[in-house]
This record gives sequence, C-alpha cells and structure tokens, in this order.
Amino acid sequence: MYKKRLEEMNLIDDFLMNAATTDQEVGEACCRCMLSVLLQRKIDRVHVISQRFLPGAMPGQRGIRMDVEVTEESDDGSGLIANVYDMEPHTANDMDFPRANRFRQAKTDGRYMKSGDNEFKHLPDLYVITIMNFDLFKKGYMIYDFRTTCIQDPAIPYDDGLYRIYFNTTGTKGGSQAIKNMLNYIQNSGSVSAVDDATEELEGYVHKVKTDPEVRRSIMTFGDIIDREKKESSKNTLVSCIGDLLEDIGGATDEIVDKLGTVSKEENLKYLHKLAARAESMETFEKSLDEVLEAEAKKFDEK
Repeated sequence: MYKKRLEEMNLIDDFLMNAATTDQEVGEACCRCMLSVLLQRKIDRVHVISQRFLPGAMPGQRGIRMDVEVTEESDDGSGLIANVYDMEPHTANDMDFPRANRFRQAKTDGRYMKSGDNEFKHLPDLYVITIMNFDLFKKGYMIYDFRTTCIQDPAIPYDDGLYRIYFNTTGTKGGSQAIKNMLNYIQNSGSVSAVDDATEELEGYVHKVKTDPEVRRSIMTFGDIIDREKKESSKNTLVSCIGDLLEDIGGATDEIVDKLGTVSKEENLKYLHKLAARAESMETFEKSLDEVLEAEAKKFDEK
C-alpha cells in the first residue's frame, strides 16, 4: 500500500496533525492558531496531550485512540481546566461518526471527574471537533455545529457543556473567510495556501515540523508505536482489574502487582483474571501466578 512521504502530507493527515500539534516547540502555538480561527474566539493557556490509546474500563470492552487532545485553563487564574478540545482529522468516511463521537465523549469525560467528586460543575466543557475532507451531511456547509436541545421547546436552555462540531474542508456555505482559509490550509498544507496571518503562522509551524529530522525518523515507526500502545494499555487494564478482584481476599501486595506486570502474554493475564474472580486466598492465587511466570520463562528458554 502506498504511504505518503512527509513532504506530501497535509494537516488533515493523522500523522502530520499529531506531529505538529504535539511538537515540543510549536505544538501549543499551533493548536491555539487553529482553534482560535475555527472557533472564532481567543484561545489562551493550553496544554497538548499527545496521541495515545485509552483502554476500555474492563477486559473485552473497546478502547479508543485519541489523536489530539488540548486542555485550556480557566481565565480566573485558578489553574483549573475550563475546556477540553478533542481534535480528530479524518480522510475516510468509514464509520458512524455521530455514534463514534458519542463514545469518544464518554471516554474523555470520565477522566475529568475525580473519585468522590459530586460537583459536576467541575466537569470542563468538551469540544469534540471532527475535521473531514468530505461532506458527511451533504449540505455544503463548512461547519456543522450540534448542541443538546429540548425537542418540545428548543428555546429552553440546556447547557451540558458538550459541543460537537464537524468541519468540512470542501464546504462552501456558512462560516467566514478566515475559517475557509484555515480549512483549505488544513486540506492543502503548503505555502500556496498560506493566504492570511493565521495560515502564514501555521505554515511556519508545519514547515518546522516537516524539516525536523526527529519527525522524519518517527514516521517510520508510527504504526508500530500505536500497536504497542494498544497492547500495553490492554495489559495494564487487565492488571488493574485483577488487583480490584483480589481486594476481596486481602488485596494484592506490591510484590504481586510487580509480578503481574512481568506477565508477557495477554492470554495469560486473562487466565489470571478468571482465577482472581474465584480465588479463595491470596496464597492460592500467587501460586498460580508463579506457575504462569515459570511456564513463560521455560518457553523463553526453549527459543
């Protein structure tokens, strides 16, 4: 399968979007530039969370891979997070996006409420931003902005802090010239598309990233990194669930947790998860754990 070279990539491409927005030097400024134009308001103090895999809450449950997550501090000086922006570029109409974004929203929100916190006013506003190079809704708009409303009376205010916004780089209706310029640059990232202050600023960031030797090297291992993150996240979830089950029979010691972390095969962790659910004592579980580790070590020695 043909793979784009870094020079050929645009911001609508997953790798370049992630590389530009998480760059140590220009990542935050890059996010501020795009978000300020797309949302038509000033974006101030932000922190960018790099691409990673969020596992399901339990074994067998689906996780998600986050592309670009940006948090914005409150302007009251408290240091609290006021807004979260989940930016996802897409170049293929290959899923049920409304339901997929509903799932992403649930996974994202769950990480911004601390255990025991019943004050839901602490939950930051969430902007699920999907940027596409096709018109999902086929109405010709640059922006499709969805909010929660009352069917019986849309005038009733219902502010749940959730904003679902789809940007269509091929759209011609709605929006402003500044948004149109920004979407065109995201679709066609190069000096020719840098036609105003914002896109010229963004071109500087993109040029810096495209000529960075470290970024050039990382593109070769990008897929491997994502696969490894998924595998590690799945294993960590299993270890955590095993620990929760063992609480009923006295709780896992630090030594046992360390041993669980050394189990190399996911199927063995799934086996230990089943054992933990019915183990009568920590001693019997630890014996089974040691047997699994011994079997893995034996197979390794035989190779």
